[in-house]
Amino acid sequence: MLSGQTLLAVVPARGGSKGVPLKNIHPLAGKPLVAHAADVIRACGWFDKAVVSTDEPRIADIARAAGLEVPFLRPAEISGDRIGDWDVLAHALQETERLAGVQYDVVVMLQPTSPLRRVEHVHQTIERLIDGGWDAVWTVSATPLKYHPFKQLTMSEAGQLRLVDPRGQGIIARQQLTPVYHRNGIAYAFTRRTILDYRTLLPERATALVLDGEFVSIDTIADFADVESVMRRSEAR
Repeated sequence: MLSGQTLLAVVPARGGSKGVPLKNIHPLAGKPLVAHAADVIRACGWFDKAVVSTDEPRIADIARAAGLEVPFLRPAEISGDRIGDWDVLAHALQETERLAGVQYDVVVMLQPTSPLRRVEHVHQTIERLIDGGWDAVWTVSATPLKYHPFKQLTMSEAGQLRLVDPRGQGIIARQQLTPVYHRNGIAYAFTRRTILDYRTLLPERATALVLDGEFVSIDTIADFADVESVMRRSEAR
């Protein structure tokens, strides 16, 4: 609990990853990926409850061993690779409240695939939501201007090259570009009403916590090696 607000952590960890089978329990630096999320949640100390939303019993067992609760298995209708985060969070929030008999004011999503998060990232995200009176806070990273949307290209099936946004034609110098950001997956915090009433993860009153540093979102086997490399560099400092 923080400032009188009850906090629920949700760790989404479905079993049907195509790039890396059972990716969420694949070992990273000697422990399953989902266990890294559990470590941060335990160290955070603010959560009234932390649950894993999974459709895979093997992930459920390893998550429990790491100290997380798995009070339900995710139903098949929200377990595919085309299911959005809102569906998963709404289900997790409603099921947890039903089973626990408790209403949670704030829901924080911590994806196992972003294991470079630190406790302070989570604390700062939650504090920004509560202290600022926001309905949603996403952690983001600044996108290098050379990858700005106005510089992006698309190609038709016939091979015709075009700018994604025709406004890019008028960009001569990078000073003309407005900074843009991309989600880094470290933490997302939402009020209960955002999920259950507004039914969105990007409501009108949403803001970001901009983080500096190296963040790798794990999609492939090669990403595991990249994350371990970042970990080693951090330990060496």
